[in-house]
Amino acid sequence: MIIKAKHNAILDPFFRWYVIWKMKRTFHECVIQSDVLDSGKPILLICNHTSWWDGIWALHLNQQVFKRKFHFMMLEEQLKKNWFFQYTGGFSVRKSTRSVVESLAYTAEILSDDKNLVLMFPQGKLQSMHRTGFVFEKGIEGIFKRLNNEIELVFEVNLVDYFSQAKPSVFLNATSYQGSLTLNLVEEAYNAFYQKCIDLQKQKEI
Repeated sequence: MIIKAKHNAILDPFFRWYVIWKMKRTFHECVIQSDVLDSGKPILLICNHTSWWDGIWALHLNQQVFKRKFHFMMLEEQLKKNWFFQYTGGFSVRKSTRSVVESLAYTAEILSDDKNLVLMFPQGKLQSMHRTGFVFEKGIEGIFKRLNNEIELVFEVNLVDYFSQAKPSVFLNATSYQGSLTLNLVEEAYNAFYQKCIDLQKQKEI
């Protein structure tokens, strides 16, 4: 049995307040660069996984732009260790077990509701933001095959720069994917968007 998300009436609003407080305290600025036009569909948000901050940044992006009920997939051992995440939208996946199928079906179920957003890290592991490309695990294709409705697939790329400030600035880049929902095409499109974000970031000057 997987651990399902339960949005607690106290912990969930507190966590969303904590995100705002933590962002203001830690970063010089948070710049959202998004061309996503909200279609009203449920959102599957896929993101580069470079640090502990990724989930916080994705939640901030959701609060500022999409305003959906936030859900995210976590490794079961991590969710058990950080139990409170279950009450802020976290649900479990256990790799290399039969329960993976249950986790994928549960994700598709969440995405059947227009009010929901699910965050996934399709690389399945933490990797440096200095990588030139990402390889997606097959789980995300398992979700695509289980969908019975249209969704909005959104790419997020998070980058950090300091420039002249003591505190870093974080840049949250987002765009919609309009192609076929197949693993290879989505992976290729995400990597192209990632490289585009890197190239634009290199042009920034203070």
